[in-house]
Amino acid sequence: MIRQIPNLMTSFNLITGCVGIYFTLSGHKIEALYFVLIAAFFDVLDGLLARSFNAKSEIGGQLDSLADLVSFGVLPAFYILDLLKEQTSFFWAGILIVLFSAYRLAKFNVDASQTGHFSGLPTPANAIMITSLFLLPLKLTVSFLLFITFLSCFLLVSPVRLLALKFKNYGWTGNESRWILMIGTIIFSLIFRWAFVPFIVPFYIIVSMASLLAFKITRVRLK
Repeated sequence: MIRQIPNLMTSFNLITGCVGIYFTLSGHKIEALYFVLIAAFFDVLDGLLARSFNAKSEIGGQLDSLADLVSFGVLPAFYILDLLKEQTSFFWAGILIVLFSAYRLAKFNVDASQTGHFSGLPTPANAIMITSLFLLPLKLTVSFLLFITFLSCFLLVSPVRLLALKFKNYGWTGNESRWILMIGTIIFSLIFRWAFVPFIVPFYIIVSMASLLAFKITRVRLK
């Protein structure tokens, strides 16, 4: 029975994503962001519990990808679509996010090397970036929204290596970048509150790039 708890968390992720889609289509942007954040919490929790209980399974992996596609693929796609539909006939461009999110998830499922790092932007991070756009202190013009849509699609499937928050242990050594990312996010969130949410993903990318550069420099010095 305890081995089913991770799948239960994944189910909560899926349900939360469906509720978030409802709020997205109803024009309730802040509620949509809330539910993306809650879904992301369940997504992290199911992985932690699966590893803690040694309860990884083929069904759990498939269910996780399906839930992620709904919560972090369909939801942000309709979010962009809803923002664009009254401004341009190109509003269907938002659907591209579903396609690229699905490819990103499929690519992750067959790539065993994505453990300490991800290849491309994880779908939860992408969904947070998109659903927090309304918090930016600028007008969400058609050109800006289309730019974000195409940038999102590119980041999802790009070969860029980004940190995975998977701790083999909770010590500082070997996890320096992960702790910097987590502590920095908490500090900036406390200082800037909701205004920092749209900048979480850029901060994540910067820390990941800095981590990769530091790793390369260290490896060169060891040679």
